[in-house]
Amino acid sequence: MAQGMRMPTTDDLMSMWQASGLKQKIIFTFLMIAAFRFGAQLPLFGINNEVFMKLAHGNNIIGFLDLFSGGALGKVSIFALGIGPYITSSIIIQLVSVVIPSLEKLQKEEGEAGRRKLAQYTRLFTVVLAVFQSIIFMLYLHHLPGTIIPQVNHLMFFISSIIVLTSGSVLVMWMSELITERGIGNGGSLIIFIGILANIPYYGSNTATIVAGKPMMQLALMTLLLIFFIAMIFIVIMQEAVRKVIIVNPKRQVGNKVYGGMNSFIPFKLNPGGVMPIIFAIAILLFPSTVLSLVGQANFKSVTVQNIVVHLNQIMSPDGIAYYVLYFLLIVALTFFYASIMPNMQPKDIADNLKKYGSSIPGVKPGRPTAEALDKILTKTTFIGALGLGIIALVPSLASYVTNIKTLQGIGATSLIIMVGVALDLINQVRTHLLARNYESFLKE
Repeated sequence: MAQGMRMPTTDDLMSMWQASGLKQKIIFTFLMIAAFRFGAQLPLFGINNEVFMKLAHGNNIIGFLDLFSGGALGKVSIFALGIGPYITSSIIIQLVSVVIPSLEKLQKEEGEAGRRKLAQYTRLFTVVLAVFQSIIFMLYLHHLPGTIIPQVNHLMFFISSIIVLTSGSVLVMWMSELITERGIGNGGSLIIFIGILANIPYYGSNTATIVAGKPMMQLALMTLLLIFFIAMIFIVIMQEAVRKVIIVNPKRQVGNKVYGGMNSFIPFKLNPGGVMPIIFAIAILLFPSTVLSLVGQANFKSVTVQNIVVHLNQIMSPDGIAYYVLYFLLIVALTFFYASIMPNMQPKDIADNLKKYGSSIPGVKPGRPTAEALDKILTKTTFIGALGLGIIALVPSLASYVTNIKTLQGIGATSLIIMVGVALDLINQVRTHLLARNYESFLKE
């Protein structure tokens, strides 16, 4: 069931601006975004940007990475790595936490202190990944003729660039954490969201050039935009839909009055992970793609080895069928993984809490039977959500191939899901602040 959404009125916007603490959060978020966009325009010293952009224009991997850096990679700016190392580090730490008992204990049993330790491990590993990705990127630039200005000392340029790129990535990580802590929305998702928005004018101008004076292409464009619009509707439904599990609460008598006895429900989201399974899937897929792209620049003596590398590179390319198959499977798997680590989606814990307070699910015994019933419900709900998310992620991309308008692939399914998901998250957070303000006003009265 999808919860209805209402467009904010002028009164809503005025209330939002006057809400306690919300104005400061919004201003702070905008300042952080402005700082990120400013850094994305600062080029790395010693790089011929025009040559790089021409040589990398046909590279699907570079184009895809550039989308999520807001054009910073294409400009070879100090923020060229963007939020990528931080996202990848978060994925690895969360995956490892399931396997290593000590990390799992930090995540589930030690509360806020444990989460802070995990966050610190994530930051440290982000630095390691940023150094590694900086080295790969600089080696890739080294194999592109004309991208490095001849006058610079190559060794010093190589070392200094790795330091600058790593520092830039750590700075972006710091900004994203500040936005999450002091601003509105999830910082990492918001930075990716802004990066996608920054590239929309570029995709729009390229598309306008292709369809100009071609009635059939214009009709194909209208069809593609209609598919995008329908996909957005389904994304909203997926993000807002919940499965309500009815809970019967016990009656309590205090004196002559009887309290409780009212039925309530536990809401399980159809898509508990939001946009994170999409972002995680992209980060996982782009890592081997980036490495293969770099290896493909090397001159192998063996023709067989060279052909294998080229073939693997084609398979992992964002244009390949295998890429989209893996993409779909990863989205499904990561949706289940994300649901399994969320504290409010643990059947055993929920069953124990219900038994503790005397509540129950109609027709189900308390304790273990309740946990098993909840587990079945969660499995079915998550499966439907994962399957729906995977299908929505593929349809607009396939539509781009069918209509032969590939200039809008940058704002295809992946970008649509991220943009809509982040926008809904922002709206929900603003509503939470407004609701808190209404309660404050009520208490004061």
